[in-house]
Amino acid sequence: MTHYDTQYYPYPSRRTAVYAKRGMVATSQHLAAQAGLEMLKQGGNAVDAAIATAACLTVVEPSSNGIGGDAFALVWMKDRLHGLNSSGPAPQGLSLEALREQGLTEMPMYGWTPVTVPGAPAAWAELARRFARLPLTTLLAPAIAYAEEGYAVSPTTSRSWQTAFAEYRAAVQGEQYQSWFETFAPQGRAPAPGEWWRSPGHAATLRSIAETGGESFYRGELAGRIDAYSRQYGGYLRAEDLAAYTPEWVDPVSGSYRGYDVWELPPNGQGIVTLMALNILQQREDGGGNSGLEDELVDARTHRELEAIKLAFEDGLWSITDPRHMDEARVAELLSAAYASRQAARIGDQALLPHTGKPPGGGTVYLATADGEGNMVSYIQSNYMEFGSGLVVPGTGIGLHNRGHTFSLDPNHPNALAPGKRTYHTIIPGFLSRGGRAIGPFGVMGAFMQPQGHLQVLRQMLDYGLNPQAALDAPRWKWEQGRKVLIEPSFPEQLAQALRDRGHELEVAHNSGLFGRGQIIWRDEDSGVLCAGTDPRCDGVAASW
Repeated sequence: MTHYDTQYYPYPSRRTAVYAKRGMVATSQHLAAQAGLEMLKQGGNAVDAAIATAACLTVVEPSSNGIGGDAFALVWMKDRLHGLNSSGPAPQGLSLEALREQGLTEMPMYGWTPVTVPGAPAAWAELARRFARLPLTTLLAPAIAYAEEGYAVSPTTSRSWQTAFAEYRAAVQGEQYQSWFETFAPQGRAPAPGEWWRSPGHAATLRSIAETGGESFYRGELAGRIDAYSRQYGGYLRAEDLAAYTPEWVDPVSGSYRGYDVWELPPNGQGIVTLMALNILQQREDGGGNSGLEDELVDARTHRELEAIKLAFEDGLWSITDPRHMDEARVAELLSAAYASRQAARIGDQALLPHTGKPPGGGTVYLATADGEGNMVSYIQSNYMEFGSGLVVPGTGIGLHNRGHTFSLDPNHPNALAPGKRTYHTIIPGFLSRGGRAIGPFGVMGAFMQPQGHLQVLRQMLDYGLNPQAALDAPRWKWEQGRKVLIEPSFPEQLAQALRDRGHELEVAHNSGLFGRGQIIWRDEDSGVLCAGTDPRCDGVAASW
């Protein structure tokens, strides 16, 4: 790897990387990570650990995900990478015409209109069916116990919960939202750090999903309750939409960078934005006549990273949608060397003004798992925008997501709303391999921060030679819109000023949640030893064995 000896690198790491060999689970909440590790110790594999961790996260970090959200996974199993898209489509009764009749010109953020079919329970069931060793009742047992008996809320979760409560109290009113407040703010407020919280309805729902292999959620008693709730308040989601849903196994897409293969899921996810940006950087730096990266100050490299991500989003935000509604050749075109070369030629010494608006925020959880046999999982799930739609199916703990908010109501936009269509999706798991051998899973959660986070941690590791923990510890930037860029308080001031001199409009943001929260597990190709990092911006750990 390239070594940089500049005034800005390496960034000081706040924690040391974790090493082990028999298994690892890295995620943003310690109880969930321990639940996954427990499955490995019971004889389960990396997929068993991922399912248990994911289900547990819906209980112990409900401000970022839930049973009523979507999920995606990259699974390295038996020397092959598998992709699972478990994002749900718009209900059949939801259309542009229906919303025009209501006088809407853009998708609402809350309520029933942005609710699409949830895919997370189907992801757990499908992963278990294909790859797991342990029964779903065993895998969901820790989550059920925490929901039924309670747990002490962790600090970062409490903080995001309190922020979300203030937003929901101001934004959602009416009888249909009452169940959300009864479930997540039973004392009229969000729980404080260390406060005991439980959700019996959540436990009953998880038990039903476990005992029926997910059938109750899509074709049984839970589906009926979701349908009745939707009909009661004029929603569009129906039991028929739930019954028709199945996750989809897809072929991951990849790009070559610095001798590694970087893997993402294809659209409707935004993972190709990361690959596009990496391609642009590689073209600009390797084919642009640079005298050598090691001779440059880091401001030139950071400037190019910002320009590359803006250019990638410029086309990604316009092109990405349900692949059934995309030109079949579009993904290949966006990932082509010719496209990267054209975009790289647009990068100069000053900040560009891209033709994109401001992407909204979101709420997501990510996890990475590995076992001692070489299997690994990169998994992500989300309710979008903290708790999602503000709707909770009464008595169930099912907080319904608002993923449909990313649909466009412009009929000429590729991501225009249509019945049964999946929208542009922000949550993206990543995976790294080299020479056909797994290196490991990585991910950075946080809506449209995710491709930016993927880009930055990959550059930290593959270009600057940092280990997973040091890469996650490094201060981040976040492109917001136009030339506006948010930076963390720890961002080097000298670097910030150099970027301002290049035309970037930098603003220090003290909310660490804006910059994503990542997890990484790497496997040493020779020894098989695992190395993990977990983001200091969350309450996570890398539980190891």
